[in-house]
Amino acid sequence: MTILGQPEPASAFWVAEAGEADIDAIMEIDRLSFAGPWLRQAFADELDRPWAHLDVLREGEDGRVIGFCDYWLVADELHLLNIAVHPDRRGQGGASQLVGHVVAVAREHAVRLLALEVRVSNRAARSLYQKFGFREVGTRPQYYANNHEDAVLMDLLLTP
Repeated sequence: MTILGQPEPASAFWVAEAGEADIDAIMEIDRLSFAGPWLRQAFADELDRPWAHLDVLREGEDGRVIGFCDYWLVADELHLLNIAVHPDRRGQGGASQLVGHVVAVAREHAVRLLALEVRVSNRAARSLYQKFGFREVGTRPQYYANNHEDAVLMDLLLTP
């Protein structure tokens, strides 16, 4: 498990809380990863919301941002809004590390339910979530505005 802000000895990546200085890198990854990228203000707003958590995946001695996740902790639920790794760093375990981080945060906060939406066409992400125990529980028809693609609803129930 990754401790927030500290690299694991065997890992080249570590997770840390994002700050204002990380937004440009987050926006670049978002733009390269999604057909409908967020605006700068949307990410800045996440840094100011008490229930929102914007974390980054860092690499190397300089701690450059190579991925991010955005999630909300509300009562006993965690909603994963966004997760992405820079295309140049995909396939190296970064996405798994981010999902593992989110699950660990959920356990630390006694979360009962983790929930997310993912594009029907994003089989790689769906498979990754399933490896962590998420299950497909429904769909949101035409959820994505840019192409009206359906979203698969996935959740993970945690027991105390």
